[in-house]
Amino acid sequence: MKKLHSFLNRIAVALEAALPVDSPSIDWSTQCAAVWRVERGQGALIPVVTSSPVSLEDLIGIESQRERVVSNTRQFLHGLPANNVLMWGARGTGKSSLVRALLQAYSDQGLRLVQVDREDLIQMPYILNALADQPWRFVIYCDDLSFEEDDVSYKRLKSALDGALSRTPDNVLLYATSNRRHLLPEAASDNLQTEWVNGELHPGDAIEEKISLSDRFGEWIGFYPFDQATYLRAAEHWTKRLGQSHGLAPEFCQGLQLEAVRFAQGRGVRNGRVAQQFAKYWVGRELLKKL
Repeated sequence: MKKLHSFLNRIAVALEAALPVDSPSIDWSTQCAAVWRVERGQGALIPVVTSSPVSLEDLIGIESQRERVVSNTRQFLHGLPANNVLMWGARGTGKSSLVRALLQAYSDQGLRLVQVDREDLIQMPYILNALADQPWRFVIYCDDLSFEEDDVSYKRLKSALDGALSRTPDNVLLYATSNRRHLLPEAASDNLQTEWVNGELHPGDAIEEKISLSDRFGEWIGFYPFDQATYLRAAEHWTKRLGQSHGLAPEFCQGLQLEAVRFAQGRGVRNGRVAQQFAKYWVGRELLKKL
């Protein structure tokens, strides 16, 4: 009897796992963003509330990159030809903040954002089906996208971007951020397969395979560490903005600049994230003095 009970319990668990996951329907007229969540092997769009404190004007030091992404996004919103975008480069330089700021700036023009985790990209065909035939313009957003050598999920992404028999819906683009230019690890040994053929350099199969994924993004946009002048410009912007929101009127004098430089030296990097962190450190300290 105990064995029968255990057997029936396993059947019940299996049947429950096979049931469709209840997911809330999304009213895209009032909802601007969602995440793709997978439970019991089944994915669904889950609405989320977004409230990015960063606007496009706050993105100091990446003006040229910002303009390229904004231009591509506006083309997309107007139904014009536009590309999938890969934003790659140094950490903390504003790649993810730029995507969130786009939603803040253009949601009233029909832009909608769907975030998908790397491990869920294998369900890309289902995601595209869920977004097709909608009157909205969707950006599928993959943050910190990269793959390891033994990860095969990137092949599903390659097919979804370019190569599958079914066409990607016209109302969907993919924006990805990554610290890797080609999304896959690159080893020096890959170059050993390179050959000279009739006076031309031909990369080996390993390199071709790794580059083939990033090639499917029509826009490659690089983000680089800040020089000191750019970092100080970002630190001044955030210090004044945050200070004014708390009733302070900070003057970014030479002494404050020196503090900002020392703060970045302690972190070992200069970028927009560190500039914003310095502003929080300095403004918070000054407000604490007034208590």
